[in-house]
Amino acid sequence: MLSRDEIIEKAHELDFEDIGFTTAEPFESQRELLKEREAEYAWATASGLDLMAGTDPKNVLPQARTIIVLLEVYFRKAYPRHLEPFFGRCYLDDDRVTKDGLAVRVKAFRSFLSEHGLESKVPFHVPHRLAAARAGLGTFGKNCLFYSNSVARQSSWVLPIAVVVDAEYEPGRPTLEVGCPDWCKNACIVSCPTGALKGPRKIDPRRCVSYLTYFGSGLTPREFREPMGLCVYGCDRCQNVCPRNAPWLAANLPENERVAKKSSDFHLEKLLHMDRPYFEQRIWPHMFYMSANDIWRWKMNVARCMGNTRDTEYVPELARAFEENGDERVRAMCAWALGRIGGSAARRALEAIRPRSEGIVAEEIDYALDLCD
Repeated sequence: MLSRDEIIEKAHELDFEDIGFTTAEPFESQRELLKEREAEYAWATASGLDLMAGTDPKNVLPQARTIIVLLEVYFRKAYPRHLEPFFGRCYLDDDRVTKDGLAVRVKAFRSFLSEHGLESKVPFHVPHRLAAARAGLGTFGKNCLFYSNSVARQSSWVLPIAVVVDAEYEPGRPTLEVGCPDWCKNACIVSCPTGALKGPRKIDPRRCVSYLTYFGSGLTPREFREPMGLCVYGCDRCQNVCPRNAPWLAANLPENERVAKKSSDFHLEKLLHMDRPYFEQRIWPHMFYMSANDIWRWKMNVARCMGNTRDTEYVPELARAFEENGDERVRAMCAWALGRIGGSAARRALEAIRPRSEGIVAEEIDYALDLCD
């Protein structure tokens, strides 16, 4: 059987920054947490994500004995500055559809294990952050994220990957504590614009900006529109303000060439006016939580974002999008965005479309006209 050192050596050879081991015992604390917050996580169950089953690795691999945790730094190269305000960094170089980056390395690691007689699974619903802490790779933050003990300057720009295997290895010493200093004054919790963060391992996902951008149902409630700011897909607010992340944010990182190459596809104007082929070929392969049937949500998010820029240059784009979209949620958000930007041009556009609008669209236009006053 492979030794622990041989597995560690292979992980580093495949460019994983850190690696740890923990037992395949059930995650009882996570099970209790999910029971207590059943209503908050009902959306996950409804979408087919069985988080409760993931608390026991033997539901994934009946003969499971160890969880090997690979630590990937997903922010090891700098992203184009014009993308960062609008998209969460962890999504900017995501290859879960294209499978031409991280997926290749994970597959190579699993092949290595298989060649030496180990069966493995890489489940998406095992609590990977908790597994990483149990393996001793890092601690938690008050923002509910995982912080490395040793890589990326001990920041949270890391992705733990849980690999369940059927062999027993000596586990690491758990580091399940919160590693935040008292002097941070709860910066992440205070800065969460929608009040989703409640404390360590306490978050209401239904209020999280990231959740609202790609899982929220229907027209985004008015109470969230301004707080969501410029976020089109994902959010890094709680990470950007965190003192533990400041050293890595100050690092002089090389440019991420993969992201730079596709960055022009993600200009706001292109997203607001994109058709299905454009979405399927250029956007979905990189940011896949919303399918082609949810293009309306992309456009609604972009319209809200444009409104929150307060940039009058977006007025013609929003007026055009209103005319070209049949979805009332997109039209309603375009109206709100025009009101949020304000000014004479926005008012003229709203007054022109008001006589032929009804329902929630008409309501948003009236509300937007009041904003223009």
